[in-house]
Amino acid sequence: MGLPILNTEQVLILTFVFIRISAILFMIPALGEKSVPIRVKGGLAILISLLVFPSVRAEIPHFQAEAEIVAIAIAMAGEVMIGVVIGFAAKIIFAGIQFAGEMIGLQMGFSIVNVIDPVSSAQVSIMAEFQYLVAMLVYLAIDAHHTFIFAIVDSYRIVAPFGYHFSTPLIQALMIFSKGLFVTAIKISAPVMAVLLFTNVALGVIARTVPQMNVFIVGFPLQIAAGLTIMGLTIPLFVHLVQRTLNGLNTEVHTLLRLM
Repeated sequence: MGLPILNTEQVLILTFVFIRISAILFMIPALGEKSVPIRVKGGLAILISLLVFPSVRAEIPHFQAEAEIVAIAIAMAGEVMIGVVIGFAAKIIFAGIQFAGEMIGLQMGFSIVNVIDPVSSAQVSIMAEFQYLVAMLVYLAIDAHHTFIFAIVDSYRIVAPFGYHFSTPLIQALMIFSKGLFVTAIKISAPVMAVLLFTNVALGVIARTVPQMNVFIVGFPLQIAAGLTIMGLTIPLFVHLVQRTLNGLNTEVHTLLRLM
């Protein structure tokens, strides 16, 4: 049996399907990381495009490719934006988790203990990187990445091809999700930050009552020990918060799709 022959219009339709799917795959956590080879991501995007193409090609309007270059460029940009907006919902969660680690590391005295994040190729706090890796393990353990695989097909059911619209409600929803970055960071870092705050208050009282004691020498290892101890004790709480936040991804992704 020979391979099916596609005409120019069908090739263009397949290209649009590939653009949207590749934009989604390149933006989602785990699959879209820089550590994943481009060939793997590209091959997966091509495979999913070939599987999705037969069911969506009838929904894409017909037009002459040679006569509508500007319309094609605008439509391609819209397909890319769909993937960017969908990936934003997950990126903002992991950004909040890293921000919580940054605050904990700063309070513990680890502000100069930085490592290179392989995802962003930037220097981040070692505590932020630790929490990011734990959150990524939780993300994979609860199959949260399946949400985005399902969102690829749902995106064609909710947002028709060439139907992307950057509306005011979409901007408002993105701002609300951005606010969740700080809410997530505060929820995760609150136990450690509270204990370290009381530790600093106790050290301040000791410094006033016992001036002979060098509080800086005593306080630095004490803060590190207290911070690491509380982080170890609150790991079940951290995993629960991350899991509950990731479980809401499906609702957030579908909300963004409906607003597009």
